[in-house]
Amino acid sequence: MGLLERFGLNGKVAVVTGASSGLGVAFAKGLAEAGADVAIGARRVEKLEDTKRAVEATGRRCVAVRTDVTVVEDCQALVDAAMDAFGRVDVLVNNAGDGGEYHPATEDPPEQFRRVVDLNLMGSYWMAQAAGRVMQPGSAVVNLSSVMALTTAKMPAAGYSAAKAGVLGLTRDLAAQWGEKGIRVNAILPGTFITEQTEHYSENYKKAVIRARVPIGRLGELEDAAATVVFLASDASAYITGVGIPVDGGVLLT
Repeated sequence: MGLLERFGLNGKVAVVTGASSGLGVAFAKGLAEAGADVAIGARRVEKLEDTKRAVEATGRRCVAVRTDVTVVEDCQALVDAAMDAFGRVDVLVNNAGDGGEYHPATEDPPEQFRRVVDLNLMGSYWMAQAAGRVMQPGSAVVNLSSVMALTTAKMPAAGYSAAKAGVLGLTRDLAAQWGEKGIRVNAILPGTFITEQTEHYSENYKKAVIRARVPIGRLGELEDAAATVVFLASDASAYITGVGIPVDGGVLLT
């Protein structure tokens, strides 16, 4: 295999959660453009169908399944659908997540904290369990952590920060457990990206965020994160496991 060929995903099958919007859509499309067939899951079925059409427009196959990653049976059903449609699972991208509402720690409703941890951390574990049962040597898991696991945006986000820090611990443990099986497990730590969640930010606010926290001088574009996920999913990163890679424009330097 030549060096550039190692970055390709031809003949591979990827599963992407949270694929109805934002980074999840970019991950599904990016993996397809690199050559993978893709199984996608999310709670918003109508948006999921849009992603399915975008993946198929690249010439790759796609299967879409309504998936709530906080439900163990849903996680298993998404992996089963990938196996039924394509016969294998080589890549899992644990993208499903949400920051939830922001409450000061002394006022944070217990159900809110539990929901954020359940979705961001436990959902990643249930998906990894289901995929890990069928993955073969050479497979890869990419978890979505956040720069909030290592720093703070000076807003009350204890549940989200704790969950995303937990994802890093989960990543290291699974990498240690599954290394002998030939399965790599890594994470990315996105900074602030231009998505549905941030598109309402005013230009002045964006400029202030960039000046204060982003040395590279711009907010992240979806392709920045997608390219890193494709790298971690491919054989180009065959000797990398158990790490978290910031994709943040330098936020963690500030």
